[in-house]
Amino acid sequence: MHLGFILGVGLLVVVLAYGVSIYNSLVRLKHNAVTAWSNIDVLLKQRHDELPKLVEVCKQYLQYEQPALERIVQARANVAQARQAGSPEAVGRAESELRGGLANLYAVAENYPDLKANESFRALQSRVSGLENAIADRRESYNDTANDLNIRREQFPDRIVAGIAHIRSMELLKFASAELSDVDMKALFS
Repeated sequence: MHLGFILGVGLLVVVLAYGVSIYNSLVRLKHNAVTAWSNIDVLLKQRHDELPKLVEVCKQYLQYEQPALERIVQARANVAQARQAGSPEAVGRAESELRGGLANLYAVAENYPDLKANESFRALQSRVSGLENAIADRRESYNDTANDLNIRREQFPDRIVAGIAHIRSMELLKFASAELSDVDMKALFS
């Protein structure tokens, strides 16, 4: 009886230690995903701050291209709302809209040599493009981490621990179908 009790307690300790290990792994993944999302948010904020400067420089030259500028202003507002909501799905949609507006603006700028030669425009275009690349990298990092968490949540016995600890799945940032297709260059220049 004494040996059975010791084995029972030992087995209970091993099971509890294994459960704690699973819990700690899930918590680490959750916090890594939250950190990755925060990194995206920082870059979105930086780009959010740069876009009005870019639009203002363009306004001086693009007097007849008001719809292109208005599209960026509206898309910027949509990204800000999506960031506030904290929904990766909404951010993904708004981001797609904004990237389309920027691509259109850069294409329109090709028709204005004075604008293309403007040092402020070139610097802002370079800064925004750099932020776009950094956002894309961070989105990939976020999706990888969120996917790892989601996989672990569905595996046994992690699923049991995640349910007890109320660790939820995380949404992946999804791309609009327009971002996955080839760019229609004719449409950008018309």
